[in-house]
Amino acid sequence: MNAPRTPDAPGTDAPDADDTRAHPVTVLGLDFVGLVVALLFFAWSLSPSLIPRDWLYQGLISGITAVTGYGIGVLVAYPARRWIVPRLTWWRRRHAVRQVAQAVVAVLVVALVVAALLVAADRQNEIEALMGMDETSSFAYLRTGLVVAAVFAVVLLIARGLRRLAEAFARFLGARLHIPVPVAHVVAPVLLAVLVVVFVDQVLLAGSSKAANLVFSGDNNSTDPGDTQPGEPERSGSPMSAAPWDTLGRQGRSFVDGGARAAELTAINGAPAREPIRVYAGLESAPDTAAQVDLVLDELDRTGAWDRQVLVVSATTGTGWVNPVAADSIELMYNGDTAIAAIQYSYLPSWISFLTDGSAAASAGRALIDGVQERWSQLPEDARPRLLVYGESLGSQSAEAAFDDIADLRSSVDGALFVGPPNSNTLWRSLVDGRDPGSTEVLPTYNGGLEVRFADSVETLESNGQLWLEPRVLYLQHASDPVVWWGPDLLFTRPDWLSEPPGPDRVPSMRWYPIVTFWQVAGDVMCGTSPPVGHGHNYEDLIPYGWAAIAPPDGWTTADTERVSKVVEATALEDPVPVG
Repeated sequence: MNAPRTPDAPGTDAPDADDTRAHPVTVLGLDFVGLVVALLFFAWSLSPSLIPRDWLYQGLISGITAVTGYGIGVLVAYPARRWIVPRLTWWRRRHAVRQVAQAVVAVLVVALVVAALLVAADRQNEIEALMGMDETSSFAYLRTGLVVAAVFAVVLLIARGLRRLAEAFARFLGARLHIPVPVAHVVAPVLLAVLVVVFVDQVLLAGSSKAANLVFSGDNNSTDPGDTQPGEPERSGSPMSAAPWDTLGRQGRSFVDGGARAAELTAINGAPAREPIRVYAGLESAPDTAAQVDLVLDELDRTGAWDRQVLVVSATTGTGWVNPVAADSIELMYNGDTAIAAIQYSYLPSWISFLTDGSAAASAGRALIDGVQERWSQLPEDARPRLLVYGESLGSQSAEAAFDDIADLRSSVDGALFVGPPNSNTLWRSLVDGRDPGSTEVLPTYNGGLEVRFADSVETLESNGQLWLEPRVLYLQHASDPVVWWGPDLLFTRPDWLSEPPGPDRVPSMRWYPIVTFWQVAGDVMCGTSPPVGHGHNYEDLIPYGWAAIAPPDGWTTADTERVSKVVEATALEDPVPVG
């Protein structure tokens, strides 16, 4: 009698021991279909995006994208792996053929990765050239592959560990609790998923939130070098102010101590200037938002702000930051006959504040604008300042929250300037979606430009000679600003701005890819301020022109705006604008 043949014995046609239904076809130990989709996602992730990325950051983005593609490929191919491939006995019996095929595919994978990285470096140089940045070395970009492999391996090991844990849990449920095997293999992953979600939410995220609060609360209590308590009564934090200096937070202290004083403005403008008013309430200045607003109103009363030509309500970013370029520009334009009011609603950076408590920005903006507008509206119409609203980045979302629609905004204030609005802004979104037929999403026209306009440069701001009714509303948005264009819709929907001809600082070769483009632009958000001024999330060169467009002083000229812009630019070079 012949001895029974064992699996994998030489000369037999039995299937390999490792040829299971879970992994019928593998390359380098990876599921073949998952690997194909991962490589596809990897190649897509190297395509041009909005902001140029160095090799390390590109590696992180591509690694996350590739492992996402791998997971999708494994999931989508599961039915075939489970029920179809195991019946392909001709493939399972040809061990040598499989080995050769796997070796060939492995070589092709490596060649594809290297070629894709070399092409990616050239594509990054396209964006850098468009923005006037230094080019990336193609050789240096090859290091991206190592980062991708490391990120991919770490995430894959974690995922496989969780899978083995689920399998062990299912065996435990079947052996100890006598749960039917099919039921156990359904219940175990579900229970494990719940435990992972609870762990992430209650341990990792809660711990990270506490750590972030600890880190940034310490930063909030610091003071930037050179910032000192102002002595002018027109400033919050001064000895005469009800908002103590040490309660304003780091950004609040920078704001109230910043800007040119009356003597400097007189020298710059060649005419006697007034001392600019800057009032501010930090998180520690009052117990809650309502009390902060009351404190700001008291400060406006104390400083005589209602007698100035212009009163600006500035909604802050996550850390409580007010862009000094915006504040300096309006003060230079009106030679100090101004008042600016702001409050702090968080000390976390905007992106953390947006993810953890986006409602805080909306609540603070609504409370401050409503409070100031109510007091302002009680003054005689011919004896009150011009009321303007300013918001940048998350601050624009904070300011927009005070208004139901564009009609409500224009009936409430004398003008609004919004800079780099996040894609989730409700009012901005309604205007862009309701744009005139034939106009583009990247630079829309709404109602013929009669009420609100959009600009990405001085040229586009000045090129529209059509009638613009007052009060005027203006949005500044770059084609390359990821804050403006990133949103969850990018996951599965190609946006209009990627179907249209590109804006002036977006490369024509950028394409939309499902899921991948979402991760690309999400990565761009994190480095949106890295390009030079005039690109990405940097608007310092355009803000003076924005003020001049919506609220010019009497007799104001383009030459005056250029003069202010040069002064602000020189000041910014001496004291670079920080990220808010």
